[in-house]
Amino acid sequence: MFRTKRLWIMEQNEIDELLNEIDMDENSNSSMGLSDDDNFGWEDVKEELAQSQVKTPKVEVSPADFKEIPAGPKMDPQLDLDFILDIPLTLSVELGRCRMLISELLQLGQGSIIELVKLAGEPMDVYVNQRLIARGEVVVVNEKFGIRLTDIVSPAERVNKLR
Repeated sequence: MFRTKRLWIMEQNEIDELLNEIDMDENSNSSMGLSDDDNFGWEDVKEELAQSQVKTPKVEVSPADFKEIPAGPKMDPQLDLDFILDIPLTLSVELGRCRMLISELLQLGQGSIIELVKLAGEPMDVYVNQRLIARGEVVVVNEKFGIRLTDIVSPAERVNKLR
């Protein structure tokens, strides 16, 4: 007898021996006085199983009855927009950046000059709640600094920066 990958290969003489053993077992059962009622078959097992299972009571099922929800007062879309118009935001303009060591920071005093990475005349970055939304150039308006927006960041670019 050879076994390969869950497959039993048997020679014909081995098959004949197994069949003879089955025949002998059936003959010995009948010679011992066992009746056919004592030999259970597959049908007997299925019948016993069906009888042993508890029958569940029938439950009456009816479709759900959902009442229509009455429509509330219609809101004006302008009112929804007015609600968010009062949310405060922080707008800041970045003149430039630089990196320095703590020791250099401690040596700063009145009149010290800090060299920034941005060049003079380069557009300034405009941030809303620390998110870049535009670039612009510095202007003077009524003796105060202001910024003229020259480039607004596209919505797709803003989404990419959130990642």
